[in-house]
Amino acid sequence: MRNKINKILNNSLYSPLITVVSGLLLAYAVYFLCRLVFLAVNYSSFADNLSASHLAEMLRGGFFFDSSAIMYTNVLWIVMVLFPLHLKERALYQNICKWVFVVVNSLAVVMNMCDCVYFQYTSRRTTSTVFSEFSHEGNLAGIFGTELVRHFYLVLIGAALIYALWRLYKQHQLEHHALCWWKYSLAMAASLVVMVPCVLGGMRGGLAHNVRPITVSNANQYVDHPTEAAIVLNTPFSLLRTIGKNVFEEPKYFTSEKQMLALYSPIHRPAAGVKMQKKNVVVLIVESLGKEYIGSLNKDLDGGKYKGYTPFVDSLLTKSLTFEYTFANGRKSIDAMPSTLSSIPMMVEPFFLTPASMNDLTGLAGMLHDKGYYSAFFHGADNGSMGFEAFARATGYDKYYGRTEYNADPKGNGDADFDGMWAIWDEPYMQHMVRMMNGFKQPFLASVFTASSHHPFKVPEQYASTYKEEGGQPIHKCVRYTDMALRKFFESASHQAWYRNTVFVLVADHTNQNTHAFYKSDQGLYSIPIVFFAPDGSLEAGIKKDVIAQQIDVLPTLMGILGYDKPYVAFGCDLLSTPADQTWAFNYNNGVYQYFKGDLMLQFDGQKTKALYRFKTDPLLKQNLAGTLPQQTALENELKSLIQQYMHRMNTNALK
Repeated sequence: MRNKINKILNNSLYSPLITVVSGLLLAYAVYFLCRLVFLAVNYSSFADNLSASHLAEMLRGGFFFDSSAIMYTNVLWIVMVLFPLHLKERALYQNICKWVFVVVNSLAVVMNMCDCVYFQYTSRRTTSTVFSEFSHEGNLAGIFGTELVRHFYLVLIGAALIYALWRLYKQHQLEHHALCWWKYSLAMAASLVVMVPCVLGGMRGGLAHNVRPITVSNANQYVDHPTEAAIVLNTPFSLLRTIGKNVFEEPKYFTSEKQMLALYSPIHRPAAGVKMQKKNVVVLIVESLGKEYIGSLNKDLDGGKYKGYTPFVDSLLTKSLTFEYTFANGRKSIDAMPSTLSSIPMMVEPFFLTPASMNDLTGLAGMLHDKGYYSAFFHGADNGSMGFEAFARATGYDKYYGRTEYNADPKGNGDADFDGMWAIWDEPYMQHMVRMMNGFKQPFLASVFTASSHHPFKVPEQYASTYKEEGGQPIHKCVRYTDMALRKFFESASHQAWYRNTVFVLVADHTNQNTHAFYKSDQGLYSIPIVFFAPDGSLEAGIKKDVIAQQIDVLPTLMGILGYDKPYVAFGCDLLSTPADQTWAFNYNNGVYQYFKGDLMLQFDGQKTKALYRFKTDPLLKQNLAGTLPQQTALENELKSLIQQYMHRMNTNALK
């Protein structure tokens, strides 16, 4: 038997097919090891729900996604090795084949290693929109350089895997003249025939007639929580399956528009007789200010001993209005600006990065412009960074203040205040904002997107001994620094003539590094502060119990406070006029729509409900009640109406 096997392996007619099979097995092994590394690096994000059987199921699912990625990326190499061309069996040609295999699969290793780190900030695998997201950033080399040093062990692991690809590749260098051309051609054609269904089946995720080509969302059938889909997926698959895809495919849940609008409508109409109050509005979108970092919003953590890292924000909350359950609509900075300023949530992909971003848009700036407001948007990064300037102008802001404008401010320190990576440090930049606002004619709208509480988690050199790493997370010192910058901002603003005639909104863009189990859950990953503050005392201070709030509620709530008297489109609701039991929140979590209302959280994959939790009394989402509660149908229908109307408006340019 052994001699027969050796004879087959050494037979020149079989050797190319053996090269393909052994190469594919090597690729599978490398992808599997990349998944284990990903899981090890991000273990704390999954540990609470991980069991041996559950991990085995996710690894089983991962095989199908690895198959798809491997077949897509290696199809050229397979054809090159098996193509029935008699003259290709030369050392040079075989070396070219080896280089193609190693380079392609090395890129896959690099992608997977990168997502071991990037997942910590997005809670999902990277998709093709990442190329648009960072297309205007000039600091990527510095970011990658920093990460290579900080995660040197991933560099070493990646290098070892790439070396293994080179070293273990089974190469066959044959003398073409030793082969009968017609036997060789027949053998190669037969090998290709054998490989075609394998390749097609791998790409599609199966060959059964009822199998549709798998997509990113299919990973959810192997997981208990949407975040775990990142374990099942691999980065090359996520990138390949999202290139050139229509992001907003309108479902046909309802054929009757009347029925759909009865369940949910994004059209807001003013109450009869409402009168506009022309107060100034200042919206502060604070980078990475997760709810976990705020002590007064976490009084039960650590046995009641938790103090958090934001003493100023804690003091601001004693005289501000907030809500018991407050959520971000996305997990990236580019999700927060449309959500907060235009009431457009992230659904499927960041709105900035989709064709719908070219639609006719409105938002706070455009709506208030019609009421005589002057508006300005502040962001201390390079002008054009993250697409913020383009979005600000598209939604009606009169002026954009970026790093260029900061450097032109004679009272600033120019690039001496640049953090070296992203933007001007928060403290000097927010003082610059106050100086600029002092020259604005009232009423005005001013919005700022801070930057310092951000990777790579540094603070200005003069504060290095003041704000040190604590609590196990590098971001905590940055949060303390930004909290100090906010305190100084409000101190400076409080001395200005416009201060008491202003409504301030403080909201985070998304969460970041988390320590406590709740903030790693599918609801905790989106838990942020949403705070309204009126220095004249016109807003009742305190926490509104049982109210569910989200970023897309900021615009309609402000319109309610100001008494805006025209109809408009906004996907959120006015938190001050909507009954608590009718407030709700929405997130899109790794292919799963999450819908919060009442005391229930629904997870819906677009076709069926995956889970239903009583999120208020089951904060870690341990007990899945899907199929057991009568309220499930009503929640599904409301969510379906939201999804269908969102997709329809995106595709028909109906956002105004």
